Amino acid sequence: MSVFDDEILANIEKSVAEVAHPSQAKGTNLYGSTKIFPDYQASEGQSYLTLVHGIPHESSVSFVAILQATRALRKGFDSTLYFYGPGTLACMDTRGFPTTGDVAFPGNQNMNDSIKTFIGEGGTVFCCRFGLALHGCREEDLIEGVVPCHPLDVQDCVIHFANKGAIINSVYNL
Repeated sequence: MSVFDDEILANIEKSVAEVAHPSQAKGTNLYGSTKIFPDYQASEGQSYLTLVHGIPHESSVSFVAILQATRALRKGFDSTLYFYGPGTLACMDTRGFPTTGDVAFPGNQNMNDSIKTFIGEGGTVFCCRFGLALHGCREEDLIEGVVPCHPLDVQDCVIHFANKGAIINSVYNL
């Protein structure tokens, strides 16, 4: 026995038939591909700093920031990621369910994996100790290669990179 009466079933059938599906075959270009700006590469000594204040897997902005920092690294920039506040959670190598490192749902480990790639390719990652403490995280559980920092280092890091004329990207989870 259906949950819906005949009138609702007829409306469902009518609604589904209103637009042909799939509207486009797989692989169809829906958007152009013209790149507007040149593919800039770093000049000698140029730096790129990304500050991340976003919860892993709940902030696509934070994930994209890691990808941008990695792209800057690959363009030759001295690229650095700095996690603070809830962003520090992304630096934990103990994330996962039911055991550490397990993918509890698709994308659950994207940020962790991307941070490991970033470090593996020569990027520097800082993580605020105060942000760790706020969230009950232990310093010994950081991803290998992540550098723990004093809370006052966040501002001085920004000043350091500004004095170097670095590109500074700062993202927040809202």
